[in-house]
Amino acid sequence: MTEHSVKHSTFTLERTYSAPPAKVFAAWADRDTKAKWFAADDPAYTLDFRLGGTEAAHGRTDDGAQIVAESVYRDILTDERIVYTTSLFGRGVLATVSVTTVEFVPDGTGTQLVLTEQGTFLDDQEHPEWREQGTGGWLDALGRELGQS
Repeated sequence: MTEHSVKHSTFTLERTYSAPPAKVFAAWADRDTKAKWFAADDPAYTLDFRLGGTEAAHGRTDDGAQIVAESVYRDILTDERIVYTTSLFGRGVLATVSVTTVEFVPDGTGTQLVLTEQGTFLDDQEHPEWREQGTGGWLDALGRELGQS
């Protein structure tokens, strides 16, 4: 019999970008731009950025098993805030469910981005520190993308 467990975790990550909020927000809203920093290795990546719209990112574990993250956009305030829920599946089994809020705060001529994620981690399939590290990695990739354009 499989032992079941639930772990809850919340983390907040902040980044300051030299681009104005409208440009940083646009990097989340445009499928091709977001694919560059969020899903560069995923030819099946989809993004329907609108209230109720969905996003799907696909990857592989170190041992080759498929991972799928499916998100639904719950709240969008242009250039100010995005709220979405995500279900992450590994090997076809639900591993995590999370609510993420991304805030775009004017900071001089740039943007302070504040991302807060509240997650439910099921049966030790993923760990909160892995999620926080991965999320930080793609926020850094966003910074590199903003610097290139």
